[in-house]
Amino acid sequence: MLFPGGRLPLRIFEPRYVRMMKECIRDGVPFGVCLIKDGKEVGDPAVPETLGCSATITHWDMPHLGLFQVVAMGGRVFQLKRVEVESDGLIRAEVRFDEDLPTPDMPEALAGCREVLRQIIERVGASHFPSPIRLDDAAWVSYRLGELLPVGSELKQQLLGTRDALDRLSLIDQLLETQSPGGA
Repeated sequence: MLFPGGRLPLRIFEPRYVRMMKECIRDGVPFGVCLIKDGKEVGDPAVPETLGCSATITHWDMPHLGLFQVVAMGGRVFQLKRVEVESDGLIRAEVRFDEDLPTPDMPEALAGCREVLRQIIERVGASHFPSPIRLDDAAWVSYRLGELLPVGSELKQQLLGTRDALDRLSLIDQLLETQSPGGA
């Protein structure tokens, strides 16, 4: 799963995706990342979920012909409107980007989420997170926790689709409460 502002390291070797990476780098355009609804990552085209996140390549290397090592940054959440599968299996889509909602400051009632993320950052190091570190930004905190939570892909998809950062953070807070010692 990719959330806005998140990092996504990829090793690209399938010819259709190598072609896509070349096009994205050449044209300076993002690609889309969607959870697989049905099928597999490799081989025949999978059926994607209808909600995804745009990804912009921030770093790439081609250590040898036919292999791209890419780091992409999550951009905006989108809805698939129309999907087309090309002859080589590359999926192209027409999308509608969701409106960016104002990013609220972190409310005190949800400060526990900020504290959990602060402790994680302290343990693993700030270099593992997109900078700048914005612990007072409810959207940034909710997306980073959404990436890190050990929950199923359906719940991560729900978090990605929750457009209001405070609603997303409240859901995460409830999840953290149920998982903490002494939680329900």
